[in-house]
Amino acid sequence: MKISVMGTGYVGMVSGACLAAKGHEVTCVDIDKEKIANINKAVPPIYEKGLDDLLKNHIGKNLIATDDLYNAVLDTELSLIAVGTPFDGEHIDLSYIKEVSRQIGEVLKEKKDYHVIVVKSTVVPGTSDEVVLPILESASGKKAGVDFGVGMNPEFLREGEAIDDFMNPDRIVLGGIDKKTHHVLREVYSPFKNVTIIETNNKTAEMIKYTSNSLLATMISFSNEIGNLCATLGNIDVTDVMRGVHLDKRLSPILDDGTRITPSFTTYIEAGCGFGGSCFPKDVKALIAYGKQSGEPMNLLSSVITVNKSQPQKILDLLGKHFSSFDKLKIGILGLAFKPETDDMRESPAIPIINELIARGAELKAYDPVAQHEADKIFDSNKISYCDDLSKTIDDTDAVLLLTRWDKFREVPEILARMNKKPIFIDGRRMLDKNAIENYEGIGLNTK
Repeated sequence: MKISVMGTGYVGMVSGACLAAKGHEVTCVDIDKEKIANINKAVPPIYEKGLDDLLKNHIGKNLIATDDLYNAVLDTELSLIAVGTPFDGEHIDLSYIKEVSRQIGEVLKEKKDYHVIVVKSTVVPGTSDEVVLPILESASGKKAGVDFGVGMNPEFLREGEAIDDFMNPDRIVLGGIDKKTHHVLREVYSPFKNVTIIETNNKTAEMIKYTSNSLLATMISFSNEIGNLCATLGNIDVTDVMRGVHLDKRLSPILDDGTRITPSFTTYIEAGCGFGGSCFPKDVKALIAYGKQSGEPMNLLSSVITVNKSQPQKILDLLGKHFSSFDKLKIGILGLAFKPETDDMRESPAIPIINELIARGAELKAYDPVAQHEADKIFDSNKISYCDDLSKTIDDTDAVLLLTRWDKFREVPEILARMNKKPIFIDGRRMLDKNAIENYEGIGLNTK
């Protein structure tokens, strides 16, 4: 199938590359000419594991990038809208959605064939039917369901694992206004075998996306709240508590032969210094605001955000147990991105922690395998230095803070063991064995 993808950000680029890998002819559209030129040279606009290989394999074959929206829509059968939807604290900004809908509608005037427009951006329930559809009808002078279709196909991509998530989905949700739209979307995903497909209306598809992210965020904040109580009570380690909880066979099923399945999400939702990224904070806050506007207060989700906002302070509190002043304190920061396998710094817990340490006069050096160039856009380069080596980051420090669960940080105990001076080590992700490191502190643990 010939598909055009509007937007070459995280969702658009991953979706376009993966659909090309599944055999479709894909045209990615963006207004940024430099980005377009780089994509056509197989240079990814974002860091995502495996994306560079997909571009090298498909660019110039069945995947191209262009700034020509008109011909991209005219020459394809389906258009995916994957532009940004920023959140200002009260409302989702739909300006990009509206503009690209208007532009697509203008092209539909000239298009004789039935064309399906599918929203892939994360939008509050009702957006596809109540915002996108009327704009398309107005700009085209045509009728939805007669001359063109409108659908909603949310993404469930974890940064750092997005390629695998797209290529091997656990579910595919297809929203649509009619059977014809659903039929076209089924054709798009026909190369995906042995996966559960949910066909529903657009509003439900939009709600599924928000609910999915909100559930995961709630589970993380729940673990953090339990961890904070464990630390207050003392003589309880939240990692032991949550391991005992996760062994419930409803969470970790036991097969007939006695083998236990341990879902990877149990690590994902462990106690730590908070969640970040482009999805969880924005989507939970947006759903809270949407509920408020609809007359339904979202009390539980409001608490989720409150707990998460306080978690970075727990790292500073642990550091304060050992040092009365942070002035001139030499601190190594391990991890800057909000999660491993990405360079995304958006809403990263490292940001408030580092800003507070800088404000209190600490001398900082940091290491992250891929996110240092993004961090350099956020922090004053005179206030923090970046290392290209894990050992250098730890060497000659008073304290070390682990803030991102990069697998490379499993080398830390061995590095510390070789050092004569043992810094205070604060594990903000409870990633490492507390018994393998001297002077260990961690979220959800009281070492009185």
